[in-house]
Formats: sequence, C-alpha cells, structure tokens
Amino acid sequence: MPERDYLPIAAYGAIGNLRTVALVGRDGSIDWCCLPQLDSASVFGALLDARRGGRFRVAPVGGRAGTQAYAGESNVLHTHWETAAGRLQLTDFLPLRGDLVGRAASEAPPELHRVLRCEGGEAEVEIEWAPRFDYARAGVRIHRAAGGWVAEAEGGAERLTLGGVEDGELRDDGHGPVLTAPLRLRPGAPRALVCRWGTAQAAASPDDSLAWLDETLAAWARWVEHEPVTVSWAGALQPQVTRSMLALKLLIHADTGAIAAAATTSLPEEIGGVRNWDYRFTWIRDASLTAQALTAIGHEREAIDFLHWAERAAAGCEPGWEIQIMYGLRGERELPEQELTHLAGYRGSRPVRIGNGAATQRQLDVYGELLDSAWELARRGARLEAPIWEFLAHAAERATRAADEPDFGIWEVRSEPRHFVYSKAMLWVALDRAVRLAERDGHLQGDVAHWRATRDALHAQVLARGYDAQLGAFTQAYGTRELDASNLLLPIHGVLPADDPRMLGTLDRTLEQLTENGLVYRYRGDDGLPGEEGAFLLCTFWLADALALAGRVDEAWRIFEAAAGCASPLGLLAEQADAHSRELLGNYPQAFSHIGLINSALYLAYAEGRELPLPLPGGEPLHRARG
Repeated sequence: MPERDYLPIAAYGAIGNLRTVALVGRDGSIDWCCLPQLDSASVFGALLDARRGGRFRVAPVGGRAGTQAYAGESNVLHTHWETAAGRLQLTDFLPLRGDLVGRAASEAPPELHRVLRCEGGEAEVEIEWAPRFDYARAGVRIHRAAGGWVAEAEGGAERLTLGGVEDGELRDDGHGPVLTAPLRLRPGAPRALVCRWGTAQAAASPDDSLAWLDETLAAWARWVEHEPVTVSWAGALQPQVTRSMLALKLLIHADTGAIAAAATTSLPEEIGGVRNWDYRFTWIRDASLTAQALTAIGHEREAIDFLHWAERAAAGCEPGWEIQIMYGLRGERELPEQELTHLAGYRGSRPVRIGNGAATQRQLDVYGELLDSAWELARRGARLEAPIWEFLAHAAERATRAADEPDFGIWEVRSEPRHFVYSKAMLWVALDRAVRLAERDGHLQGDVAHWRATRDALHAQVLARGYDAQLGAFTQAYGTRELDASNLLLPIHGVLPADDPRMLGTLDRTLEQLTENGLVYRYRGDDGLPGEEGAFLLCTFWLADALALAGRVDEAWRIFEAAAGCASPLGLLAEQADAHSRELLGNYPQAFSHIGLINSALYLAYAEGRELPLPLPGGEPLHRARG
C-alpha cells in the first residue's frame, strides 16, 4: 500500500469510550490510538511518524479519501466512499454501554470496532494493520490465530488482536511487520473488523459488532438527552454546541472523573516548530473550565465528579499545602517530560514529547478556576459532600497566602516568574467565590473575614498595578506594557463591568495588537521558548464574549464566526489555528476550544436577549455593580 503524506489535523474524526480516544482519518486510517487508556503508550501512532508510528487503515482499493459524518448526536463515526459499483460505508466506534452520567457507571471494553457495508454493487477493500507498541519503541511480532491475527510486543507484555480478517500477507516495512489483506464486500452482508487489547481472542462477528453499535449509539443518545439539558436556546448554533459538548465528554475519564486537556500529544503549534506538548493529562484550570461549561448547559454530574477527583488528587491538605497545576488521569503527581527522538513528529515537527514538565510550575489562577467551578454548581443548587467543602476551604486559605507571590501564569511560560495580572485577578475570584459560598449556606467554613479582606486588597491591587493608563489597557504583568488575552476574562469573572472604560480600552487594544484576520493571539512577548505559535481559539472566543457583554454584538459575532469557522468538517477544534490559512494547529480535539465555543454561544444568546434555561456562567452580571 503506498505511503501517503500527513493528513491535515482537520481531516480526522475522534471516537472514544470515556477511557481513550482514537483519531480516524478521512482516508479510513486510524493514525492515533492509545490503549487501553488515553495516557497509555500509542498502539497506532502514524500521526506522529507516518512511516514508523503504525496505523490501521481500511479503505476501498485505490486509497482515495472519503467523507465523514457522525452518526447523529454521538461519537460514532461514518466514513463514506463513492465507488464505481456503489457506496461504501465504514462505521468506527469504541464500544460503550450503560449510563454515561456519573463515574464508573458505564462499561467499555478496550476494543476498536470497524463495520463495513456496501450498497449498489460489490466493493473491493484493502486493509493495512501495523500495530506499533510503546510509541513504536517495542519490537512487534504478528502471527495467525483462530479467526484472525495476533500482534505481540517483544517479551509478550502487550498484545493486540485483529478479528474479521483470516487471509492476508505479512511484509516488513523496515520498521516492523505489516499485515495487508484484501476484502470483497457484497451488498447486504456487513463485515466487522475488531481490534482487542490484552487478549488472545481474535474472532469477530458482525452480529456482535452491530449489537455493540446499537448499545453505543443508545448510550450517547441518553447522555445528550439527559435532563435538564436543552440547547434550543442556541438556535442555529445548536449543532455546533452539541458537537462541542460531545467532544468535551470524550475527554472525561469515566472511571476517575478526571478531564483531559486534549486527546493527543505533540501536535505542533507551528508546523516544523518545537512547541509540541503532551496534553493527555488533567490541568486543574482546563478541567475546571470544562466542568463550568458543561454545568452551564445542564451536565452538572461531570463537574461534581471532577471536584471529587481533584480532592482525591490533592489529598493531604497538610501545612503548606498547594495544588499542583496538573495531574495524571488517576491523580499521578509525577509527570516527567521525555523526548521520543526516534519519531519524526507530525510533518517533521520535533521533538515528540510525552509527559509534561509544566507539572512542577506554580500557577496561581488554578485556585480561582477551582472555586469558581464550585460556585457555579452551588448557585444552581447542586449538593457537594463534606470532603469537597474541606478541600475548597484549604484552597481558599492557600489563595490568601499566595496573594503576594509571583507565578508562571496561565500560559505556562518557561521564563522567570512574574506577577501576572490574570493570576492576581483569579486569586481575587477564588476568595470572592469562597466568601459567597460561605455566606450562602455555611457549608464552606474558614476565616471568612480574612478571605474578604484579602479579596478586597487584591481587587484594589489589580486595578492599581494591572492597568496602564497610558496604554489604556490591562497588561500581562505588573510593571509591563505587554497585552495578554486572558485579561478579556476580567468582566466575565466579575472583576469589572464589561462596559467599564478600562475594559473597553483593553478590548480595543486587543483588537489592535493581538488580533489578526479575526483570530486572537495569547500574547506577543517573550515566553522563554523558541519559535512561534498560531492564534489561540479559546482567546478568540473570549474576545467574542467580552464584546457581547459590552454590547458590541455585531463585532462579537464576527469574531465568533472567525473562530468557529476554523472547525473541522466534523465540527472539531484544535487548540490553535493559522491566522491566514485557518489550518488547525496543536493538540486535537482540544477541550479549551470547545469550552470557548459553548460559552460564546451562551453569551451571544444572552446579549441578544434570548431566554436561557440556566444562569449565565461567570461573574457577569452578578458583579455588574462592582467598580
């Protein structure tokens, strides 16, 4: 089968089972899949090295690309091809059944199912199966088994089977064995190909796969329709909001309640660049914002499960207690960063990294995001258990101690720590929400007077030291004149009203200095890293939010459409996009970007006077009078 160039990031659909995610290209190739968990080593990794990484490709003879569509409101993916004889459909899914609401309530065997059907006439299909264990670091042996094939890593520690293919040829591509096999399909006779992790069972039955398909579709449908969810308020944006909701759900680990930042590692922020990071972990910030976005559209259970996970991950609350900015999906604290020098990287973008060295950074905004997430739940009437309240009280105390400390900021700069304006504002948010939670019903207990005094001092400090009157905008850090798109969140969190002249000035400077072709960069200054990056889609949605709340709705829509217009044909978003070509960049699908789309749809609906079924997320308009 001929080599092919790397597909654009937008040419992939994502499927998952709330434990892991696979990316399926529009050419029928699974180029990214880690089994049995999202943070396990890759089994198919052609996304990061087209020759060495391994893939599982199923396509009509000739190798052309098809078109993709999700099966309704689910994470089951169809790829279609028009052939000379008729139409070929490939349905990809990771099987899932049970209740998707709540932790550990669903069943998801570590399997990939690929169901083939044709209409019209017969279809000739070719299969390429090239597992590469441990990010293609382990040797592989493939041999026949009853009903299919077995691939084993050197030493036999890892095993993957392929069922549904009995005849085939083995060749060596210079990096390991490759199974190739022809398949002839007849109309009305579906075929199922099944990859199973950790078993010697290879046989596959179309009836079994079709039964799993029905259960998987039903499970996704029940979750989307879970009361009190309704996104009818979104109007024409309803399909985009629903797809973003489903993309976020894919990143939630059902067994632990953790929420991953993205499904991949090392997709570059600049093609050929070095800003390539592993995002298959739980950042307190990203997960809190995911929880808030889901809460805002009625999925509160995921937010509660996340708070329980965060409390367990940060267990101890000993003197000097501090939340790490990120953890592994099971609460791992050590996430050493490594470079996989044997992999070429996506389109030559080296290095490929696993682990993340930012785990040891101090980022003080996490306290604000965590307590704000709890506040969003509480003001909607959700009930939190006693360990969560104790955990939040410790977080509030830590926020008071951090008031005078520098940090590395929301963007994880790898230069010197500074007094970032957004970090200080989020410490204010942490203490503001702590005071409100304590005053609400008394569940949150602590030195509320001290929280209140520190909160008020932080607010005055941010306004005095974070705003540059000559520039007419809030700056990235105290004593600098650089802009930072994170300051667009100040009115959303309630630090200032959206129509305050200082915020309007910040909006205008952001449009002038950080915005290009409708897309927003995070900042422009040195961050201690070489190379460039794309425009940041979440920041672009933030600009739309701030404009909407300031009453500049037409401008807000233009900015929103610029960001949403970068989505893949399936409605999926990466972290960034090239401001000129609109090509997606960075890890994919990315929680941050889908959070932004959901919230922007809410703020635009609010700004246009549409009735929302639930309170608007964030501090606006709760703190409209604060000045």
